[in-house]
Amino acid sequence: MNSKTQDSDSASLKKQAESVHRFAEREGEYYSQQFEKIQSKNGLSFSFNPHAALLGPLWASARNVWGFFWMSSIAILFALVQLGRGLWGELGADELARAERLSNKSQEMATKAQTALDSGSANADALLRNADNLQRAAEKSLNAADLAAGGANQLILWGALSLVVIVLLQGLMANLVYEKKYCRWRGGNSETGGFSPMNLLLGVVMMAVMFPLTMYRFTVARPVEWLTEFPANKAIFSGAANWLDAGFDSVALKGAGFFDGITSGIRVLLDGLEVILVDTPWPVTAMVILVMAWRLAGPRVAIFTLAALSYLAFLGYWEKSMTTVALLGTAATLCVVIGVPLGILCAKSRTAYAIAHPILDFMQTMPAFVYLIPIIAFFGTGKPPGILATLIFGMPPVVRLTALGIKQVPDTIVEAAMAFGCTRRKLLLDVEIPLAMPSIMTGVNQTILMCLSMVVIASLIGAEGLGTDVLQALQFAAKGQGLLAGLAILCCAMIIDRIVQGRFKNAN
Repeated sequence: MNSKTQDSDSASLKKQAESVHRFAEREGEYYSQQFEKIQSKNGLSFSFNPHAALLGPLWASARNVWGFFWMSSIAILFALVQLGRGLWGELGADELARAERLSNKSQEMATKAQTALDSGSANADALLRNADNLQRAAEKSLNAADLAAGGANQLILWGALSLVVIVLLQGLMANLVYEKKYCRWRGGNSETGGFSPMNLLLGVVMMAVMFPLTMYRFTVARPVEWLTEFPANKAIFSGAANWLDAGFDSVALKGAGFFDGITSGIRVLLDGLEVILVDTPWPVTAMVILVMAWRLAGPRVAIFTLAALSYLAFLGYWEKSMTTVALLGTAATLCVVIGVPLGILCAKSRTAYAIAHPILDFMQTMPAFVYLIPIIAFFGTGKPPGILATLIFGMPPVVRLTALGIKQVPDTIVEAAMAFGCTRRKLLLDVEIPLAMPSIMTGVNQTILMCLSMVVIASLIGAEGLGTDVLQALQFAAKGQGLLAGLAILCCAMIIDRIVQGRFKNAN
């Protein structure tokens, strides 16, 4: 029995050795022994690769281990830059140049002071003081330059130590990393084995470009201008900017009726909410909100709502808060009304998802301030344009999470519903949407929070509300006013979110 086991183990090792030879192509025997040593221990095993230690990036490129190549190249380059700066870098050159400029200015000022003294001018003393101040600043710059130059030995020491440590780490990690690559290759993943002379040549070329240029950039006080600044063409920029300006103006002029129609539609919804929240007497509005919180989310949310409303009322933020809630409510409602059906469409149609995916990425990635540019160009300023900017920024989460929730409905449940004669409409309304509701509500929550984050930004184009107080606090460094207004915005968002989320939790 033992002989059979030994024969089986021997055959397995022989088979693995042949596999490693096919994977490595060159030095297969070495890598077979090292991989066997690594795999024979449960913990971290010692395996040192001298080729990788001395030629880390080149070894990695030849073996197609590009992650190792980049980490090794960056680490070696960092160590070489420190060595280069210590050996021949012009340390303190900037401070020396500054000291020279200040000294020349001091001498010029002293000459003017002497001329003023000779002529009996009254500002001679002031000129002398300025000359002394400039001279002291020049001396400080000289001291700073001497201190920087004295750090050359320290840079050389740190660079040399770093290089030694990097060499050791390269040798210790190379076989471990390569063994992981072998396991993925053997498991059928899309890994490339073997020794590639072309990849080695590519690694040599990349290092020949990266290392000299980077060393030159960090060790020379005044490198050539084209290396530090891309030779941009200002004419291209001006032409592109003018072309975009003309395009915006043309679209805004030709589509004025369409854009006005969108603005009017949003204004109808916003005016309705403002009538309910702002124009209605505050006791009525507060009572309705509290009753909604109690009935839809429970007594704990109602108590929190009472505390939040009290904060808004006693600090004088009631009307602005209701205006903000109207803005936020309008934007969030439009996001949900448009986003949920769009998310369902993306879940059902691959084509729709392929089209919507890059658009949603663009909407989430583009900085929020950039949205204001086309919004102002097409819709002007005021509350409806602010809501449109908020709509663009806040819609992606509800679309993505609705599509995710619909896709995650188990196929077995869908098949069972269809087997019992469920139509596609009933399947969507009675099966898929209820099961996807946790994901959809998470999207609604994220949309509300993202719409909230746009309140302050939208105030830049006249959206008013609490965002205006925060904006004024930023302009005048009114720290207390800004913090209190920010907490008021937080209270408004939390009231809406707690009521919406509480309604869903109670329903389940």
